[in-house]
Amino acid sequence: MGAARKEDPTLRRFHYSNDEIIEKPFNWSQMLRLFRYMRPYAFTLLPAAVIGMLLSTAVRLAAPVLIGSYALDRIIEGGSLDFLSFVVLLLIGMYVMSWVGNVMRIRFMNKLGQLIIFDLRTALFNHIQKLSHRFFDQRSAGSILVRITNDVNSLQDLFTNGVINLLMDILMLAGIIVILFIISPELTLAIMIVLPLMFFISTRLRRSIRRSWQDVRQKQSTLNSHLNESIQGIRVTQSYTQEKPNIGFFHQLNGRNYESWRHATQRSAMFRPLVEMSGAVGTAILLWFGVVLYQGGSISVGDFFTFSLFLGMFWEPISRLGQVYNQLLVGMASSERIFEFLDEKPSVPEKEGAEPIGEMKGHIELDEVDFAYETGRKALDQVTMTIPAGSTAALVGHTGSGKSTIVNLITRFYDPTAGRVLIDGEDLRDVTLQSLRSQVSIVLQDTFIFSGTIMDNIRFGNPEADDDACRRAAVTVGADSFISRLQHGYETEVEERGNILSTGERQLISFARALLADPKILILDEATASIDTETEQVIQRALERLLEGRTAIMIAHRLSTIRDADTIFVMENGRVLEQGNHRELLDQRGEYYELVRSQFDAVQTG
Repeated sequence: MGAARKEDPTLRRFHYSNDEIIEKPFNWSQMLRLFRYMRPYAFTLLPAAVIGMLLSTAVRLAAPVLIGSYALDRIIEGGSLDFLSFVVLLLIGMYVMSWVGNVMRIRFMNKLGQLIIFDLRTALFNHIQKLSHRFFDQRSAGSILVRITNDVNSLQDLFTNGVINLLMDILMLAGIIVILFIISPELTLAIMIVLPLMFFISTRLRRSIRRSWQDVRQKQSTLNSHLNESIQGIRVTQSYTQEKPNIGFFHQLNGRNYESWRHATQRSAMFRPLVEMSGAVGTAILLWFGVVLYQGGSISVGDFFTFSLFLGMFWEPISRLGQVYNQLLVGMASSERIFEFLDEKPSVPEKEGAEPIGEMKGHIELDEVDFAYETGRKALDQVTMTIPAGSTAALVGHTGSGKSTIVNLITRFYDPTAGRVLIDGEDLRDVTLQSLRSQVSIVLQDTFIFSGTIMDNIRFGNPEADDDACRRAAVTVGADSFISRLQHGYETEVEERGNILSTGERQLISFARALLADPKILILDEATASIDTETEQVIQRALERLLEGRTAIMIAHRLSTIRDADTIFVMENGRVLEQGNHRELLDQRGEYYELVRSQFDAVQTG
C-alpha cells in the first residue's frame, strides 16, 4: 500500500473522540493483575500444563548431553554397536516422553486460555452493564465494542501460548547456561560477550514496539466506531447521497489501520534478526576459541559437539522470549484499555448501605434541583415540582428546555448537582437502583426492538412472565390485532430494531412491554411524536389502559396528547415557567397559551 493519502477537507465533519494512546512504562503490576484471572485454575489446569512443560524441557536438555558428552566420546573410544543401539532406543523413549509432555502442555493451556478469555470478556460486559449513562454519552458504541471483542481476543495468544512459553524458555535458558558453564566456563564466557550488546539494542526497541501496538489498538477502535456508525446511519447516508465521501473516509481510516499494523509488525520483526546476528557472532567465537581449547586439551570432541548443540539451542529461547515480549506488549496495550473500562466507576454510584425503596405509591418531588451535563451550562436551574401519586403530569416546552433531564433524574440515570429528587419522601440517592428502576418504566419515541420474537420483546418487561401474561398485555394495549395478522403471530422473528414493523406497531409492543412490567411510575418520552393521526387514536386508547392506577409523566410536543393531564409543567431554559391543568394554563394566556395557539394555527394552515 502506498503512502497515506492527504486528508480530504470535506471529510472533517466526521469526527471521532479517539481513545487516547495511554503513555505509561511497561507495568508489570498491571500484567500481574491480568494474570490473576488464572487464579481459579491454578490447581486444576495449570499444574497439568506445567508438568507437560517440565517433561518436554527436561528431555530437550538431556538429549544433547546424552548424544555428545556421553555417547560420542564413548563411541570414539571404541564403544560397541550394542551401546549405540541402547542410546538410540533411549533417545526414542525420551522423545516419546517429550511428545506426551507437549500434548499435555498444548491441550491444557489452550483450555486454560479460552476459559480466561471467557471470564475476562464476561467481567468486562457485566461491568459495562452497571455503568451510568454518562459513560455511554462520552463513547461511541463501536469504541466499546472493540474493547469487548478485539482487545480481549488479542490476549488469547498470550494466555494460550505466551505464559507457558515464557516459563519454558526461561527454564530452558537457565538450564542451557548451567550446562554450558559445566562443560567449559572459558568458552561460555567468551560467547556471552555478545549478550550485553544485544540486551542494550533490544531495550532501545521496547518503547517503540509498545507504542506501536497501542497505536494499532487505537486505530482499530476508530475504524470500528466508523463501521458501527455507518451501518446504523446508512439510510441517512443514502438519503443525502453521501456514499462517496463516506467510502473515502473509510478508506482513510482503513489505510491508517493498515499503516499502524505495518509499523508495529516491522518494529516487532527487528528483534529476531538481532538474535540471529548475535547467534552468528556466537557461532564464530565457538569455532575459533573452541578449536583453540581442543588443541590445548581443555575440551573433548564430545563436549565440543554437545556445546555446539546447546549453543544452537541457546539462541532459540532468546528469540522466542522476544516474541513473548512482543505478546506481552500487545497484551499490555490491550489490558490498559480493558482495565480502563473495568476501573471506570459509575457516575451514579449506589450508596453504601442503601435500602430498597419498597413498594412505591408514586409520589414524586423535585426540591430546588440543579443539573448540568457539562460544567458551566445548566440543564435545570432551581426546579421544584410535585407530582402526586396516581396522577398524570405533562412536561412541555421547546427542545432543550429540560424535560428529558427531569426524566433522567427521576430514573436516576443521573444525580442532581444540587437539590433532591424524592419518591414517596425517599431521596433517590438513599435507595438501591434495582428497587427504584424495577418499579419505573420508560416508553421512548424511538422504541428499541431486540432481535428475537415479538413474544421475547414483550417479555423483556418481565422475564418471569408466561406466554398468557404477555398475550393479555398485548390485548390490553391493542397490539394483539396486528400481531395476530402476522404469519407466525407472537413467534414472528423481528430483526434488530424491528424494521419489519411500522412505527405504531413498535410503539404498541413497547406499551405491552411496559404494562407487563407493571410499573408504579410510567414515563412516556415523546411516545406519540412519530405516528400518524389514525395510529395516534389507537395509541391513545392503549394509553388510557396503560395509565390506570399509575403515576405518569408525559413529555410531548403534540399538546392534544396531554390536555387531560392533571398537571402540566411548562419548561423553558431549565426552569418551570408555568404549571396547572389545561384550562388553567389557557386562562393565564402565557407561554402555554402561545404554544397551543401556534399548533392550532399550524393545523389550520396545513
